[in-house]
This record gives sequence, C-alpha cells and structure tokens, in this order.
Amino acid sequence: MDLESIRTAYRRYANHYDRIFGPVFNPGRKLAIQALDLEPGQRVLEVGVGTGLSLPYYPEGVRVVGIDISPEMLDKARDRVEEQNLSQVEDLLVMDAENLELEDASFDAVVAMYVASVVPHPDRLVDEMRRVCIPGGDILIINHFTSRNPVLRGLERGLRPLSRMLGFRPDMDLDSLPELEDFRRIGVQNANIFGYWKLVHYRNGELPEAARDEPRFAAGK
Repeated sequence: MDLESIRTAYRRYANHYDRIFGPVFNPGRKLAIQALDLEPGQRVLEVGVGTGLSLPYYPEGVRVVGIDISPEMLDKARDRVEEQNLSQVEDLLVMDAENLELEDASFDAVVAMYVASVVPHPDRLVDEMRRVCIPGGDILIINHFTSRNPVLRGLERGLRPLSRMLGFRPDMDLDSLPELEDFRRIGVQNANIFGYWKLVHYRNGELPEAARDEPRFAAGK
C-alpha cells in the first residue's frame, strides 16, 4: 500500500461508495458513535471520514473534524454537510492519516472507521491518533481483521497481492494493533454482520483511579 494507490482506488470508489459500502458499514459507524458517548462541547476527530456517511450520526453540540486522503471522497462529504445542514461538523480536510497536521491533545476522542487496513503503516496511524487525543480520551478503530477460520484466512492472504487495486489489505491481523501500558485495549466488539468487522476500543494514557470509567462493552475476541 502507498498513498498514490490509495488515492487512485478511492477516486474510483467516490461516485459509488455510498451505494456499495454504505448499508454494510453503517451498523459499525452507528456503534462507534454510540460507544463514544459524547457530550456537548466535546471535539472529535474522524480519521478517514470518506464521503461523510457517519457525520449525521454525531449528536448536535459536539464538534467534528473529518480528514481523508481523497479529495473526491471529501467533496461528497462536503455536499452531505451542506444538504443536511450538519452544524456539528467543524471542518473537513484533505490530510494524510499518518502525518496529521493537527495540534497535540486537541481532541477529546479520535475514531478511525475502516481505515487501519488502508493506510501504509498502521502503527504510524495509531501513533498520530494518540498524539492528537487528550490523555484519558477514547480512541476507536473499526476494521476487518483476518479470520480465525483457517480456510477464510487462507483466502484473505491469497487476495493480498490485489491490495493496491482494492485500496486495502484483506489480511490485517488484530494483533498487529499495539497494546501498551499507557494505551489500554478495553474492549473488542463485533461491529457488523457475522463479526467480520470489529470495533476496538482504547483508552489513551492513564487517568487517576477515581476518574476512570468502566469499559462501555466487555472485552473479548
């Protein structure tokens, strides 16, 4: 995967993305925003916002910034914001998810929906998400991860040579995402049909014991 192949793939997808991927991915989008449990005044970054399918689900009173590497996808998102008068959207920016041109600790929560297997270096994506998220803030990643079923796993690995054309890696493993002492994975939940996509919930950094919330869903794989 490289930036140019990603841009090329999503330039092809832009006009058809909502029709092809919208119904399949929307349950996960709704689940992620529910899991954030946002309050008025909080600021959220959505990495890889695409055509903005998730934007109407954010509650009024929050401030949402969306970034994406594809100008064509973002054009669709801007049309959606204007047509639906989505006042919660603060800005939509063309930006590389691995090099966010955003200030440290400037968001209360950061979410990446169906992006981790698209970027060239998922570890850099996570590092940047952590950097711009406040200590104690929530970071959510929704993605497809390689099946535990050996037959499906073999098929996914067989598709890997097509990654550049598809615009994503079909065989990304959940264990390739980091889990560090100050970056706790507090839950994994099925996000879409048959558990093919999962919602991974992290807490960024450590909070004082009295300020820690209980996980919003039980951990498990």
